[in-house]
Amino acid sequence: MRLLLALPFLLGVTLVQAEPASPQHYEQVFGLSGISLLCEQAAPLIQRGQPEQPQLDQLFAAKPLCAELAEKMSGEFQQAELERIELALQSPLALQFTQAERAVGEGGGEALEAYRQQLKAKPPRGSRVELVHRLDAAARTSDMATLLRYEVAKTQALMALKAQSKNADEAQLAEQTAAQMPVLRESSSSAVESFMLFAYRQQPSDKVAEYAALYEQPELSRLLQRSIELMPQLFAERRAKL
Repeated sequence: MRLLLALPFLLGVTLVQAEPASPQHYEQVFGLSGISLLCEQAAPLIQRGQPEQPQLDQLFAAKPLCAELAEKMSGEFQQAELERIELALQSPLALQFTQAERAVGEGGGEALEAYRQQLKAKPPRGSRVELVHRLDAAARTSDMATLLRYEVAKTQALMALKAQSKNADEAQLAEQTAAQMPVLRESSSSAVESFMLFAYRQQPSDKVAEYAALYEQPELSRLLQRSIELMPQLFAERRAKL
């Protein structure tokens, strides 16, 4: 009898946990996890070194791009899952590391560049580098940077062809730009490694490991993976409208 009386409450909990995530919650976790940066940097990077084209700003506008990414994930994540991701990324530990990252940007980058020169003469401890690599792999930082730069390169390649009254489909674009991928991956990984070594230089190794473990949580890891899988499709759909 007690179990029967408890059943409505148990069912209520199950229903709450199974509630699909709202677009607003995707927007929140995209911002906290760095996914929104893929959307925000798309148009500026594509426009870099190119004649001003308002069409590009419209096609690759950040807000619609991330909104469409969330729409494609619709039904894949439950509200409770995104709430747990949000809670983790707003934890004191996560905020501490985010503050360290922002401090690098606020410094203008000169100190980071000086540190990169220093690394050539005095390499860091191997154990520290391995820890940074673990964090990079968990947060998918290099993967996302490589993805963005590669999709930008493909878009600019298509624009160059169209300027010559030529065209190419996605398979042809991929073939033409395939050689750039290893180069972009290597340079992205190198830049992320030195950035993390510099930004977190005051953080104890056990804290860096704890931060990496935060990103290794299954729900957050799956969110990052799905973003990386879906973003090329969004770029391709926009290139088709050029």
